[in-house]
Amino acid sequence: MAISASGSLVDADAPAQAGRKQSSRDAHAAAKAFLQTGDLRRAEDAYCSILVRDPEDAQAWYLLAWVCQSSKRLDEAVDHYRQSLRFDSDNPPAWNNLAAALQQLDQPEEAERCCREALRIEPAYADAHNNLGNTLHNRGRYSEALACYERALELEPNRDDIHHNLGNTHRAEGRLAESLACYESALRLSPEHARVNFSRAMLYLQSGDLRRGFAEVRWQYKCEGAIEPFFSGPCWDGSPLDGRTILLHDHQGMGDMLQFIRYAPKVAARGGRVVVACSRPLARILKTCSGVADTFFRFNETPAYDSQRVLMSLPDLFGTTLDTIPATVPYLAADPADVARRGEELGGDSGFKIGIAWQGNPGHNKDRERSFPLDLYEGLSRVPGVRLYSLQKGVGAEQLGGLNGRFDVTDLGSGTSDFLDTAALIANLDLVIAPDTALAHLAGALGAPVWVALPYAPDWRWMLGREDSPWYPSMRLFRQPKWGDWSTVFERMREAASERPAAAWPSSGRGA
Repeated sequence: MAISASGSLVDADAPAQAGRKQSSRDAHAAAKAFLQTGDLRRAEDAYCSILVRDPEDAQAWYLLAWVCQSSKRLDEAVDHYRQSLRFDSDNPPAWNNLAAALQQLDQPEEAERCCREALRIEPAYADAHNNLGNTLHNRGRYSEALACYERALELEPNRDDIHHNLGNTHRAEGRLAESLACYESALRLSPEHARVNFSRAMLYLQSGDLRRGFAEVRWQYKCEGAIEPFFSGPCWDGSPLDGRTILLHDHQGMGDMLQFIRYAPKVAARGGRVVVACSRPLARILKTCSGVADTFFRFNETPAYDSQRVLMSLPDLFGTTLDTIPATVPYLAADPADVARRGEELGGDSGFKIGIAWQGNPGHNKDRERSFPLDLYEGLSRVPGVRLYSLQKGVGAEQLGGLNGRFDVTDLGSGTSDFLDTAALIANLDLVIAPDTALAHLAGALGAPVWVALPYAPDWRWMLGREDSPWYPSMRLFRQPKWGDWSTVFERMREAASERPAAAWPSSGRGA
């Protein structure tokens, strides 16, 4: 590792200088020993001590930054990498690691600049080509990302991680055969690589090979940083339950819970009492699913159960294919009294009622791609007869205050407490439009007409090249033609809405 000189010393001080150099070497050796044993806390203390004695020690700043980055303290890591580069600007790994930290902090432009600086210094640096590919991939610049990964593999052809990244970019571009070939190359190098196995499972699902895909979904639990299922105990094997209690659970998002709860009736048909662990907003709506005896908040006291099963593993257990998806809707239901009450509240509103949302959970790793601004609904609001109602709740709802009268949206989302409340609203609307969020799954599970705005590289469940969903018969998919192009999506929606003469549109919702 290159170390920047902090300045020259006079010849008369040579003995003291030699002593300091020896002391510095010893201190670095001790710190390195802590790193090698994984003792990051003591390594951090050691590098801090080195920097107290020599604040211009570039290597100490670099390794302190690495410790912080490994501990997920990214802001500190960025500061320390920059300090290191201040004293040694010709250190490609420092530029590359700084780029990786900036990318995690959602600063892609600066991350790209740092990658390119690393490559300016060392053009044959495979890690920097790979990292630049990651940065470009995350911004939808897929053709450039492919070139970066291919160059990295020319330099280091036996890197399973780079084959994996190349496969991910091919998959984002919809080239599933090329993607699979890359995953297979990675697995020839590392057959037990959990992340690659899981990516291949997602590819199988996206291609419609549900049997093979769901059989390999289990790899997600072996991925680095994966969240283990909350509940343990005997895993149900599909055998008759004979009145025993089975717990269904999942640690995935609420959309997954809404999608896969459809399997509860099949579980109950094996003679068991089905209880479901879920988040609070889902508790009441999931109880409306046939076969579900009870629900409970997963962090509360757990009721007694005899066996358990992760919801997303049920398609594998039941041998689901595209032709055998339990797609009968509705399999969830709104409360009739709530539907009537909401109908009275909206009874005076005429026109074609569209419930809308635009923002997903910002903590989702793909939220930047799937969410879009409320402003995009303006064209739909101009279609004669259309009335827009916001079903947005929480983050994103503040955009309603920024409309300033440009178009009208009636806020309904702020008055809901959970998904059962939202279901009563949906029952009084004629259409729901949403991004790829739990709201879209809810509308589909209720059998309500729903249009879903999808990013260019969609989640596995929406497959490729089709406007319908085998999971939800009442759903229509609107896909971006290129990365980030929401304008075309909403123009197509506006045209689709305009195809129906205003006079033919109902004057009240389906549930009114």
